Amino acid sequence: MSTTRIERLTILGVGLIGGSLALALKEAGFVGEVVGCGRGKPNLETALKLGVIDRYERDPQKAVAGADLVFLATPVRTLAALVAEIAPALKVGTILTDGGSVKAEVLRAISPLVPAGVHFVAGHPIAGTEKSGAEAAFSSLYRGKRCILTPNVETDAQALKMVTEMWQAAGSEVVCMPAEKHDRVLAAISHLPHMVAYSLVNAVGSYDHYEENILEYSAGGFRDFTRIASSDPTMWRDIAMTNQSALLEMMEQFEAFFSELKEDVRKGDLERLFEFFVRSKQLRDAIL
Repeated sequence: MSTTRIERLTILGVGLIGGSLALALKEAGFVGEVVGCGRGKPNLETALKLGVIDRYERDPQKAVAGADLVFLATPVRTLAALVAEIAPALKVGTILTDGGSVKAEVLRAISPLVPAGVHFVAGHPIAGTEKSGAEAAFSSLYRGKRCILTPNVETDAQALKMVTEMWQAAGSEVVCMPAEKHDRVLAAISHLPHMVAYSLVNAVGSYDHYEENILEYSAGGFRDFTRIASSDPTMWRDIAMTNQSALLEMMEQFEAFFSELKEDVRKGDLERLFEFFVRSKQLRDAIL
């Protein structure tokens, strides 16, 4: 376990992502005081009761005062406005980092707002569930998962080292890559699957050939596949807009393969259908 400690950590957005980080760092002995901040007082009270945070502030500027590290865990389209609000209250030497699922747009929006002497390290832990709120947080969320950091030429080396050690203390494997690469990779492995899941639920739920809602007949396979469609709609609306270009590219890629499959079904081409399914199975099995 690292001997480096964050004496005061402020979490802006005490939900699954921010709350789980706080619990993981507490368990690892890597953090001293954890201060929470968010719009909903009941959620903050729950976080306090569960030991996710040690105290909370409703005012973001009061929450970040004296913090050694501030973790931004709110929807990506809120991050720039939030940084602009807290900037005057950040002490020199504070490290600012985030958990947003889009990085290039976040860097472009936040970097000009960071005060002199404050260091921003853009990051994204590749972990989560469809649940939200402080009560959804658990200390092992990041264990054995990857966290991607996207430093650029302006990133302070010591700040990058601290954020790296923080995620390692939470149990993650840390990988660094350019922000643009991150956004394309995540568009493929995370953002596209969510779009497909949301679309599938809407397609099946809108099927009106019968009077009853046929979603009531869904079994394990359908529920497992569409679990992520229960995720926070605000978060995914913002991700779709801030990673629009990379996401559209992957949606077009998906449409091409789905069209191929549709045509094989239409023609009743048994050989091509079998080859399509074998190819997919081999690629999926290779992940495991």
